[in-house]
Amino acid sequence: MGTRGPMPKRTESRQRRNAPERDVEKAAGADVVKQPPASRDWHPIAKRLWKAMGQSGQARFYEPSDWAVAYSLMDDLSHYKNGAKRSGQMLQTIMSALTGLMLTEGDRRRLQIELSRPSAEDDDDSKVVVMDKWRQRLG
Repeated sequence: MGTRGPMPKRTESRQRRNAPERDVEKAAGADVVKQPPASRDWHPIAKRLWKAMGQSGQARFYEPSDWAVAYSLMDDLSHYKNGAKRSGQMLQTIMSALTGLMLTEGDRRRLQIELSRPSAEDDDDSKVVVMDKWRQRLG
């Protein structure tokens, strides 16, 4: 689990004044990890979250046990959403468990994992090239 307290800054915004606290233990993970199919019985929100989990960048870090925990949480979330009486404590428990699956930017930063997209500058440069090609064609 990550650290307590405020959400850490992104790496490029940090100024490190001390060495990391400890070395990281490493072990081989599963060879190929695939997301199991969603249950047909799940609430639509749980299905949407499950699909988003599989499409997100952090999914490459998931092991079979992570998918099993996530599957169980989607079942719990469906039970909560479909229930006639909703408990705030149950929702808090589900949300707390989801934190360990790195679903939000803050969760990932606390674990020192950052996902990045291609920069907007790269997109702008490619648009300029396309416009130049069109100008050349049109004369």
